[in-house]
Amino acid sequence: MSKIDLSVIIPSLGEHQNLRILIPKIIKILKKKISYEILIVDGTSKDFETYNIKKNNKNTKYLNRKKNNDYGNAVRLGIKKSTGKFILFMDGDFSHHPNFIPKLYSYKENDIVIASRYIDGGNSDNNFLLKFLSRVLNFFYRVVLGLHLKDISNSFKLYNAKKLKKLKLKCNHFDIIEEIVFKFKVNYKNSIFKEIPYHFRERKYGKTKRNLFVIFAYLLSIIKIRFFN
Repeated sequence: MSKIDLSVIIPSLGEHQNLRILIPKIIKILKKKISYEILIVDGTSKDFETYNIKKNNKNTKYLNRKKNNDYGNAVRLGIKKSTGKFILFMDGDFSHHPNFIPKLYSYKENDIVIASRYIDGGNSDNNFLLKFLSRVLNFFYRVVLGLHLKDISNSFKLYNAKKLKKLKLKCNHFDIIEEIVFKFKVNYKNSIFKEIPYHFRERKYGKTKRNLFVIFAYLLSIIKIRFFN
């Protein structure tokens, strides 16, 4: 049985400005509460600034995915290399605040715990257009995937690691977020999902990796997941 309670996995692509602040904050929050590991899954070809963050922080691992920079591959690699009983995915740009990690972990008896922007008490600092598009996309996911959840697309989630590791995940982009939730539903008929309200923040440094082209491209992928997977 694993001695690690929680694996915090952070897919990263040139996020060293944020990570050098974020990682120490995560450690400060978790070090006296639970056993943990932090996995930085980096998408640049040996980003030494990000690598040095790992060297200077305890219980932090650096994984380099230089052969393939896709987000989906970062997620799969992080899952494969993690050793915790529970897995938490979060962005490395402070849109997912480390102060919220203990809140997600406190509901660990559920199969998936979602930091939800769209249930009562949740919110988002994104502009009106992005919030509108996000709500439309989540409505689309609910209908196509048959998931009775308000916020399927937020990657800030806690998972039962044993069940997550058994899933065969195929998506290569941000659509892997929805693929995971759908495959929990399909593979584990009695899965329990829990949404708790979360205030989504704007990133601290840098630019988002998501864009309209990517969003609409993986809309098609979601249809493939539902009907051909």
